Amino acid sequence: MARIVLGIGSSHSPQLSTTIDWWEDHANRDRRNPQLLGRDGELHSFDDLLAEKSWNIDESRLTPQVWTDLHGRAQDAIDQLGKVLQETDPDVVLVIGDDQEELFRDDGTPTFAIYWGDSIDDFAPDDEEQEAMAAGLRAALWAQHNDTRESYPVPGKLGLHLIESLMTDEFDVAQLVTQREGRSVGHAFTFARRRLMGEKVIPLLPILVNTYYPPNQPSPRRCYLLGRALRRAIESYPEDIRVAIVASGGLSHFVVDEELDHRVLDGLKNNDFESLSTIPRRYMRSGTSESLNWIAAGGALEGLSMELVDYVPAYRSIAGTGVGMAFAVWR
Repeated sequence: MARIVLGIGSSHSPQLSTTIDWWEDHANRDRRNPQLLGRDGELHSFDDLLAEKSWNIDESRLTPQVWTDLHGRAQDAIDQLGKVLQETDPDVVLVIGDDQEELFRDDGTPTFAIYWGDSIDDFAPDDEEQEAMAAGLRAALWAQHNDTRESYPVPGKLGLHLIESLMTDEFDVAQLVTQREGRSVGHAFTFARRRLMGEKVIPLLPILVNTYYPPNQPSPRRCYLLGRALRRAIESYPEDIRVAIVASGGLSHFVVDEELDHRVLDGLKNNDFESLSTIPRRYMRSGTSESLNWIAAGGALEGLSMELVDYVPAYRSIAGTGVGMAFAVWR
């Protein structure tokens, strides 16, 4: 029978994979963003955030010395997660992540989906698309895509089993076995390959959760229950394989919400279904919505013990914008 032997949670923000020379560029994007999710669960402009003085942070948290320390902590945490994954050497890495108009666009965005083709392709945006990107986002592409097209092996038999089991468990899951032309697997999944797997490409099974795009985003409760159903499905798979689960993305961004982040992390550590499932849905929007990937993983990993490797509140502007970067291991 299949066994879950490891869980990993990791942020994947471009800020994580760029040196501090680019952090001001990331902050400049915040200044142009009219829909920043505030700590009140409402959307604000950058100027709105500045006007709410209680949300502003001290400029002493924005110095090159502080940023260098935060960046170093994040890289050390990523290195530790990669080492644990490589030492565990599972047969399959099941990645729970969100698609940001990569495989799915407005021609169809399912709430939950599983890709179970024999392989899935990763390729960078073309030259024209890269030219249109902010410079700081281009600087982070190395952590998201290979320079040339790369195919990752997918454990399709396991994927099919999970789909069938989830359907029996009353989860309506979209299924894919091919990619549309010109659409790469998303960065939530390639990040796990490029920054965690090292030299060995482990078969990767994408579990896609629509955290970002209304109107069909799942609730925290639904995501936790999905995780529990995934665990049942994995454990009912007849082959003797060792499975690692990776939650990719989050936590709070593009406004850092340390209180919310710690509610998520404490809830996962304590298997606190009540606390996690009652997070108001208005907080699970924008980049912060990627916390749902962690919550789904938490449901699947209830049988393991979570260790928080580090939590890095990486502020990048006085208005409190940035990323609440989190790194955890379940074993």
